[in-house]
Amino acid sequence: MKKDVKWTKKDLLGLEDLSAEEITLILDTAKSFKEVSERSVKKVPALRGKTIAHLFLEPSTRTRISFELAAKRLSADTIGVSGSNSSILKGETTKDTAKNIEAMKVDMIVLRHSLSGAPHILSKAVNASVLNAGDGWHEHPTQALLDLFTIREKKGKIAGLNVTIIGDIAHSRVARSNIWGLSKLGAHVTVCGPKTLIPVEIEKMGVNISYDLATALKDADVINVLRIQLERQKKGLFPTIREYIQKYGITQDILNKYAKKDLLILHPGPVNRGIEITQEVADGQSSVILEQVTNGVAVRMAAMFLLSQYKTGKA
Repeated sequence: MKKDVKWTKKDLLGLEDLSAEEITLILDTAKSFKEVSERSVKKVPALRGKTIAHLFLEPSTRTRISFELAAKRLSADTIGVSGSNSSILKGETTKDTAKNIEAMKVDMIVLRHSLSGAPHILSKAVNASVLNAGDGWHEHPTQALLDLFTIREKKGKIAGLNVTIIGDIAHSRVARSNIWGLSKLGAHVTVCGPKTLIPVEIEKMGVNISYDLATALKDADVINVLRIQLERQKKGLFPTIREYIQKYGITQDILNKYAKKDLLILHPGPVNRGIEITQEVADGQSSVILEQVTNGVAVRMAAMFLLSQYKTGKA
């Protein structure tokens, strides 16, 4: 008999803190919310009367718009705050900014911050639910959840799949959240990239390491291609962009030679076309990049809904 799982957390800070059952609950809830976006009237009253603050203190396009759209489709009232138009520029701390927002009777704060651990610190300072929209190099839980949702939707399962994450693993919060989520749901995870972009002792997270793209592709059912953070090149973490493309760039020729025919290709965006992935592959039949974006709204609707249910004692 399937266990009846209930949401019991005030905040959603990362997948490291969640059980496999809690992750599955979010994915199952997202499945029901995806249908809302396919209606002519894309709205439900699930969060009517609730107020959600989107506190984005780091640049974002997809994640910010996805969260805002998710809140509106749940009928929540929303306010948006960015670092460039907040009192943080005047010296106010993030904690004080959040407590002032909470004093206006906000129910939930969605936080994007450049410092790892910022959502965890904030969650202890406010009574409002805190939803991590990406913190430093630490975690990006809803991105990983939408990746998991997309994989499960396309492959019908996650347990037993071979998933390879390719690129700048060391500086990727997306990679860390995906590793936690995939591992807890029973996938076999391999990370692949230059040695300088693979974190020391990452194998302790239960992943395999490969420095050779052909080897990493051979048995993969899914690959998640990470954005090469071009700003890292200034620090000399790999010789040249051209060399990176030659050794780790995903091209159709490479896929034809080494990958399975039914390989699923993900990318969290933004895409550096012609660098980590070619235009042909990014727009090809195996790519689900735009479907990931679509699924992100449903996943974030699910996360907000479950947190709100905890706040009302219904979860």
